[in-house]
Amino acid sequence: MTVEIRECDDESGISVIDHIEGRRFSLLTQPTVTLEMGSKNRFRAPVDDAVSCQIDELELPYVVAVLVRDASGEMVAECHDFALEELPDGEYEIEIAAPIKLYLRVSGQVTIRSLSDTMSLSFGEATSVDLAARSYHDQPAATVTTTATPEDLMAAISTFGSALKTTSPERSFPSLRGHPPAIELGESLSIPDAVTPPETDLRIEVPPTRSAVYSVATLAHYLGARVVPGETARLLADDAIVRSLKGPDGLQGAVTETLQQVFLLDCVVRTVGRYPLDLHERRELTERMDLPLRDLYDAPISERVTRYLDIPSEPVLDLVPTWYLSVHLSPAPASTEFLSYAANALSIISVEQREPIDPHPISPPGYEEFVRSTMSSTDTANSSPELSYVQVSATDTLERTWFGEGRSVNANDLHLGGVRNRFDSQATGDPINIGVVCNDDQMSAEVDDGDLYGDREELPFTVTVHRGLACDDLRDLLATDLDFLHYIGHVERGGFVCRDGVLNASDLDTVGVDTFFLNGCRSYDQGLSLIESGSIGGIVTHGAVDNTNATAVGQLVAGLLNAGYSLRSALTVVGYRYTVEGRYTVIGDGGVQIAQSENGTPNLLRISRPPDDEGYELQIATYPTLGPAMGACYTPYVPSVDQHFLVGGELPPIRLSLPEIVNLLSLERVPAIVDDEFHWSTDVTSADLP
Repeated sequence: MTVEIRECDDESGISVIDHIEGRRFSLLTQPTVTLEMGSKNRFRAPVDDAVSCQIDELELPYVVAVLVRDASGEMVAECHDFALEELPDGEYEIEIAAPIKLYLRVSGQVTIRSLSDTMSLSFGEATSVDLAARSYHDQPAATVTTTATPEDLMAAISTFGSALKTTSPERSFPSLRGHPPAIELGESLSIPDAVTPPETDLRIEVPPTRSAVYSVATLAHYLGARVVPGETARLLADDAIVRSLKGPDGLQGAVTETLQQVFLLDCVVRTVGRYPLDLHERRELTERMDLPLRDLYDAPISERVTRYLDIPSEPVLDLVPTWYLSVHLSPAPASTEFLSYAANALSIISVEQREPIDPHPISPPGYEEFVRSTMSSTDTANSSPELSYVQVSATDTLERTWFGEGRSVNANDLHLGGVRNRFDSQATGDPINIGVVCNDDQMSAEVDDGDLYGDREELPFTVTVHRGLACDDLRDLLATDLDFLHYIGHVERGGFVCRDGVLNASDLDTVGVDTFFLNGCRSYDQGLSLIESGSIGGIVTHGAVDNTNATAVGQLVAGLLNAGYSLRSALTVVGYRYTVEGRYTVIGDGGVQIAQSENGTPNLLRISRPPDDEGYELQIATYPTLGPAMGACYTPYVPSVDQHFLVGGELPPIRLSLPEIVNLLSLERVPAIVDDEFHWSTDVTSADLP
């Protein structure tokens, strides 16, 4: 079961659990609730589980967006913070944009109240309510086997559109795109009968080379287009040329521009459909040009895309949010198996053959002596002077990944095992299980300075701290089902340094750890062994790290993961405060989270005093995840802001008063940069403000 709705263990309400993403959302109920099996067919949207029950009132653990529709599907209310909606007797479907998408169907009166940190839905009396839930995550529904020949690859990628749950502009919502079929290399092309792409009349022609085919995989998925061989790269609709995919920045640049223009316009046009939200990007774009939004919404996808691409690109691309992810792939055949992963994240795919760079990543002063003094004979024997490092090309994306020869010093090193292990992982619905190991007394401050994890009442954690483990103890711990392992101590290329020797992860029979942070010197090899044995992803080090900086980085990483950041985005934010490039990196599937963000999208606040000294200027940077990814919306919890913004990078600056800033900082523990100084928002006082 992907999502499960069940009564809370303490009988205080309802727990909704996403077994794939490991997410949980709890609802307090009045009176105590008894759940019965419900019908998924009661809901217009696709759902994973449904129940029915008698409820007088529901209390949410924090404020999220709530949309209310009447029996005809017309939206009658949209609620955020500081809302009061009193709806008369009627038939309502209520959509709750929690970390797990929730839907309620109810007949009667509905009152929705919220302040800055509380939210409730009441029905006046005990009322029959149907409750359903859907995971933001989707797994590949099938596997396509293909050879590495360009023609077979084209046929395989042409199946990606089968994952789309609609070809309307609503497919710009991440939960309505679906995960493309997985791809495996084999001796012949084999496409399951169940994989049926939509009839979009869109076709992408590219020269028959692997690099060209790789470059268009995401665009083919989003458009539901077939990929076929041609002398030149171009997009066609109903056999008419819509756009050449040749330009000054080559095929990749033309594909990126085409994808982003269609995507942004879909996000704007969808606002006249089922989700008539007040979108900032729509306001901006309709001030720049007159668009027939309803006509575009109702048009078939081939006509819609054709008309989109007739619009001048400059005023459109200017509004595209900062893209979530770029996937840099070697043109080698092995890269084929990452295309489904890349397309699912709506990634920009860059095909490049990187040359090795200096094999010694940047090290702080004094490291060489430190390394020589701490290297054991085991580490010396297992040192790898032939290791090569690469630096992927710069892109205007929030995060980067790399797959190919060499270890990247500035991107997540993808490993197919981590991606596949993520699909195989199933959360139990129990509290998040975290193990913290401190095998170095000199780094004990990383644990002793306070609770690293589990300070959020609505998200239960079980955190166990282990100190000075022996090899057998650590072997047993690595075999247990841990959602996350935070290891603090010395690591050699030959293994983890324990009190009685060295434990090499490559010798382990079983690994139950899903994700990890190995905060010790040269931990890449051990992390890679964990991935190969069953882990999903982790943060590791390329070379030596000194205790003081490692402790500070470890504490900050812990806080960010606890706040809902993925491994990749956590390390990105850490880089704003400490030098991590060339020292720390992410391996495996870096998009994985160990916890969920309260508002669905991790964010960072920047607060400064504007030149006119009137109030404060707030800049919010949003970090999409694999669930609420590109196309999701974000609304700041500020009474003066009533618009939705597309997630991805920085939102437009917001002017706020001192009371508004102080209230916002108190709502959720997120990173905040105040006058270039790094803080946690809930620790900032008015005295810290400029």
